Amino acid sequence: MKYFLDTEFSERGPAYPIQLISIGIVAEDGRTLYAENYECDWAACNPWVAANVLPHLTGPRSTLATIKAAIVDFVGKDSKPEFWGYFADYDWVVFAQIFGTMMDLPEGWPMYCRDVKQLCDERGNPELPKQNSAEHNALNDARWNQAAWKFLTDCCAGGR
Repeated sequence: MKYFLDTEFSERGPAYPIQLISIGIVAEDGRTLYAENYECDWAACNPWVAANVLPHLTGPRSTLATIKAAIVDFVGKDSKPEFWGYFADYDWVVFAQIFGTMMDLPEGWPMYCRDVKQLCDERGNPELPKQNSAEHNALNDARWNQAAWKFLTDCCAGGR
């Protein structure tokens, strides 16, 4: 099954490691998961994150251990999940860190995330549908990732 994910995170370069703020996941079957990280150092967020991400948080906040358990429960017995994000490099790092390291991901889970933006480039870089919900809310963005993937696979399968 495909799982479309997005994270919001705080990072300020090498002196301040990336921290998960929130995660949204939309399963191909329509189920959703949203969680906010109680353990994030909210006061240390850079000004852009403080202005563009923090206002969209809806709560409640959970520990990383609780978020990890929720993701494992959400994916369930799917031993070969396929994860998709948009410009997903940092999303995948912060996702893997929920489990510890990438080596700690559940057995059978990929060590990579497929990227909707790369798929878009492969299909000739068509204009993607506009997002009709507030951006920088992880669940809204995960829903848009699914819509963009669907757009690309439905209408642009032939590439350029």
